Amino acid sequence: MNVRSFLLALILVLSVTGYAEEGMYPLSELKKLNLKKAGIQLTQQDIYNPKGISLVDALVSVSGCSGSFVSADGLIITNHHCAFGAVQAASSTENDYITNGFLAGSREQEIEARGITVRITVGYRDVSSEIIRAAETAGSPADRNKLISAKMAELVKAEETASPGIKAEVSEMFAGKSYVLFRYQTIRDVRLVYVPPRSIGEFGGESDNWVWPRHTGDFSFLRAYVGKNGEPAPYSAENIPFKPKKFLKVNASGVKENDAVFILGYPGRTFRHQPAGFMEMQENFDLPVISELYEWQIRTMEEESQKDPAVAIKLAARIKSLANVMKNFKGKLKGLNRLELTAARQEEEKQLQTWIEADPARKARFGTLIAEINGVYAEMQGEALRTLWFREVYRSSTLLNFSRTLNELTKWSGLADSLRPSGYQTKSYPAITALVTRLDGNLHLPVEKAFLKRLLQDALALPAGLQVEAVRELASQVNSGSKLDSLVNEFFKPENLISADDIRSILTGNPVPAKTTPWLKLAAGIEAQSGPLAARREAWSGTLNKLLADYVEVKQQWKGEGFIPDANSTLRFTYGRVKGYSPADGSWYHPVTHLAGVLEKAADNGDYFMEKRLQVLYSETVAAGKNMPVAVLYNTDTTGGNSGSPVLNAKGELVAVNFDRSFEATINDYNWNESYSRSMGVDIRYVLWVTEKVGGAGYLLSEMGVPGAGKR
Repeated sequence: MNVRSFLLALILVLSVTGYAEEGMYPLSELKKLNLKKAGIQLTQQDIYNPKGISLVDALVSVSGCSGSFVSADGLIITNHHCAFGAVQAASSTENDYITNGFLAGSREQEIEARGITVRITVGYRDVSSEIIRAAETAGSPADRNKLISAKMAELVKAEETASPGIKAEVSEMFAGKSYVLFRYQTIRDVRLVYVPPRSIGEFGGESDNWVWPRHTGDFSFLRAYVGKNGEPAPYSAENIPFKPKKFLKVNASGVKENDAVFILGYPGRTFRHQPAGFMEMQENFDLPVISELYEWQIRTMEEESQKDPAVAIKLAARIKSLANVMKNFKGKLKGLNRLELTAARQEEEKQLQTWIEADPARKARFGTLIAEINGVYAEMQGEALRTLWFREVYRSSTLLNFSRTLNELTKWSGLADSLRPSGYQTKSYPAITALVTRLDGNLHLPVEKAFLKRLLQDALALPAGLQVEAVRELASQVNSGSKLDSLVNEFFKPENLISADDIRSILTGNPVPAKTTPWLKLAAGIEAQSGPLAARREAWSGTLNKLLADYVEVKQQWKGEGFIPDANSTLRFTYGRVKGYSPADGSWYHPVTHLAGVLEKAADNGDYFMEKRLQVLYSETVAAGKNMPVAVLYNTDTTGGNSGSPVLNAKGELVAVNFDRSFEATINDYNWNESYSRSMGVDIRYVLWVTEKVGGAGYLLSEMGVPGAGKR
C-alpha cells in the first residue's frame, strides 16, 4: 500500500472527559491511531485484519445505509428508516406493515426486502499511480475526466474478471490525487425479519427528525441469503442463510455517560476540503433551492395521502426520503449562516494566498491556483439555477424519467452492446427493470400532474439566457395559468401516457408501437439541450479535478498537517465518547433519554402517535422500575450513510445503532467541531426490549446469544 496516497492525519489526545477527534478514518489509517488513549481496548488488527478475521467482517453496506451481522445465520441489524422502502414495497391496505410493523415467525415467513442489497468489503488496494498516469495524457479538462473514468472502468473489469463473484469499485479519496479500488461481496437476496411498528420505529416523525432529545426506536432486522453453494444469488425460496465470517456480540448492558465508543460504517459524502467557491454554491443555490422544492413536493404528496390510505402507503417512502433531505439541507443552511463558514473559508484562502506569495517557488507553482478555482466556480454559479432544474427534473417526474428511458432504449436497441452507452447495454437491463418497477410502484398520477406543472413553471421563471428551450417551445402555446393547466392536462390524456410496461416490453425484445406524445417530445428536447450543457459541466469538473489536487497539497504544506479524505461511501472508522452538549447559551442536553420520555411525548395522533396498548405496556414497565435508556448521544464524526452503523463499546461489543445527527451537526458535512457535532443512536437495551416485549420476537434475542433471553 502506498501510504502517500492517503495524507497523514493529525492525531490528537483524547481526554477522559470525552474529547473526540475529527476524522472518518479509512481502513488504511487505523495504524496511525492510538486506540488505547481513545479508551478502546482493541488493537488495530482486532478492528481490521486483511490476513484474518476482524470486526470489519461483520460490517455491511445496506443500500446506502450501514448495518452489521449479529448472528451466525446472517441476521443483520440496521435502521427502521433504512428498511422503510422495502417495508412499503411489501405493504398493502390489507397488510399495512408500515403502520403495524412486520414479524416473521419463522425463517419460512421472512419476506423479500425488495430494493435492498448488502455489500461486504473484502479488500482494497491503492490504484492512484495508475489513474494519475492515465490522466496525464489528457488534452483538455473534459478529456481528463473521461480518461480517469475509462481507467477506473478498466481496473474494475480486470479485478472482476480475475475474481468472479466479486464486485469492484474505484473510489476517489482526494480529488485528482488518490484513488482506491475496493472489492465487495454483494448479497442480492435480503429479507425482512422484524420491523417495529411505525409508532416506535419513527416515533416523533419529522418533528423530532435531526432533533435531540430523541425517543425513536429506529431499528430493523434483516437476513442475508445466498445460494445453496454459498455464493450470492437472486431471491429464491431455495436459498439458505448467509454465514458471515464474523458477527458482533451484543452487550445487553448498553453504555453510560463518558463511555468510550467507536463506529464502523459507510458514511456518504462530506465536503470539508472544498474551497470557498463550493461553499458559496451550496449557500446561495443548492441548499435553499432544493429545500424549498422538496418542502413543496412533500406538502403536495401529504395532501394526496390524506385522501386515501392506499395512496398514503404508495407515497410514504418518497415523502420520508425527501423530508429527511429537506430538513438536513435547512440545518446545513442554518449552520452555514450561524458559523459564517463561507466568509471564514474566504478569509482562510486570503491567508493561504499570502503564504503562497511569500516564497518564489510556491508562487511559481500555486500563485494563480485560488484565482483559477474561483473563476471556475463563478462560471458554475452563473449556470446554477438551470443546472439544478436539469438535475431535479427526472427525480421529480417519474413519467418524464420513463420517457427519457424509453427514448434512449429505442435509440440504442438496434445496435450491438459495444456501440451503446454503458447504462443501456444488455447487462444493464435487470437494473433498469428493477428501477422502473420500483418507480412504477410509487406512481400516483395526481402527484405527477402537480409536479409537472411546477417543473414547467420553474423552467419558465428562469432568468433570460438560462431558458429550457423545450419548455419555452411549449410555453409559446400558453399565455396564462389556465392555459398552462390545459397544456398539462394534454400530457395526462390516456393515449399520451408513457407506462412502465412500455419500457419492460422493449427490454424483453418486444417492439413498442411508435409514439409521438408530449412526454417523449419534452424528454427528447430536454436531452437535446442538457447534453451540451453536461459537456460544459464535465469540463468544469475536469478542471477542478486537477486544481483541487493542488489545493489540498498546498493547504497541507501551509498547515503542516495531513488531512483525512472526505467520506465517499467507503468503510470508515470514527471514535468518541457518550457525551451531551450545549446547543445554545444557557442550555445543556444530557446524552441519554429514557422510556418515561416516550410516555411524556406520546399522543393519540400526529408524529407522537402511540397505540393505547403500547402506552399501557410502557407505563407498566416504567412503574415497575424499568425506566430503561431509549437513545444515546455521542461525539463521533458521522454523516449520511452512517445510518444503521453499529455503535461499539471499548471491547467492540454492540451497544447502540446509529441513526441520526443533531440539527446543529448537519453542518458536519462541511465543518466538524467537537462542541456541537453529535450523533445519536438507539440504545441496544431498547432494541432488545421492543423486539421481545412489543414484537414477540424473543427468538431473535436467543439467536443473538443475549444472556437471559426470554427472561427479561
